[in-house]
Amino acid sequence: MTATSAALTPPADAIPPVRHPDAPAPGELLGSHYGHCFGCGGGQPHGLHLEARAGEGVTVTAEFTVTADHQGAPGLAHGGVLATALDETLGSLNWLLRVIAVTGRLETDFLRPVPVGTVLHLEAAVTAVHGRKLYSTAVGRIGGPEGPVAVRADALFIEVKVDHFIDNGRPEEIRAAMSDPDQVRRARAFEVNP
Repeated sequence: MTATSAALTPPADAIPPVRHPDAPAPGELLGSHYGHCFGCGGGQPHGLHLEARAGEGVTVTAEFTVTADHQGAPGLAHGGVLATALDETLGSLNWLLRVIAVTGRLETDFLRPVPVGTVLHLEAAVTAVHGRKLYSTAVGRIGGPEGPVAVRADALFIEVKVDHFIDNGRPEEIRAAMSDPDQVRRARAFEVNP
């Protein structure tokens, strides 16, 4: 395992994260922020279909099952898919702070192979906040929520405005998300890291 880079070390004047009063309750399923998201959307046939739940404080738990569509080496999860699972789980933390933020940096350590058919149990927490920067960490375990750590990550998320997605996304997907008659789903499309 490598040491975390200086870019992922919160500065001395960073503050502890504070859960927003309107954040989902502990145990609540967060759901998909966008139906076609590779990480959490149900509209992606080969996606992760990751399901995240609000935890205590500024934490989330999530899990996804590694399928044959997610393999790299024969019978084993692709490292990029595992990094995506960690990134998606870390992005779900934004629900608890009620901010829109995107991944600025993600450092991942791969500690054990993750076989196809494995349920990866993920935990993530925001560790510090400094201006628009959100520092966080996550682990993925195999064999259950208390099992051995297979993957871990440290991340830096940057708070952005909704214009970030409107200005940079493909217009047809932005229009579809904005015209969704379900107000909650439409808002969720822009509330967490896509």
